[in-house]
Amino acid sequence: MISRGDVVWVDFGAPRGSEPAKIRPSLVIQDDWLNESGVATIVLIPFTSQVRLQAFPGNVFIPAAASGLDKDSVAVVPQIGPVSRESIEPHPVGHLPGYLMAEVSAAVRLLLAV
Repeated sequence: MISRGDVVWVDFGAPRGSEPAKIRPSLVIQDDWLNESGVATIVLIPFTSQVRLQAFPGNVFIPAAASGLDKDSVAVVPQIGPVSRESIEPHPVGHLPGYLMAEVSAAVRLLLAV
């Protein structure tokens, strides 16, 4: 089962405007009670390997050693959104530690003004 904090590969499909595209890692941000419910979508935050984007407000630097990925990444929090389960590889490549989940959660609260 996919859990909050998991790093998963997602097929976002063809590029459209500034939306995430192609196959890329993403962070499961949706709470586990909803993940376990069988709802058709999961709320994710896509990653980019363009680490210079960490300078943009709301983005969070994710070191490779903490994510299970080969490269350092940036969680692009402003691109948070739902993705169909069919587009998500069901086997996570990693799970973010608590300190990074706290940073991402703070960025989500900042973005949504909650």
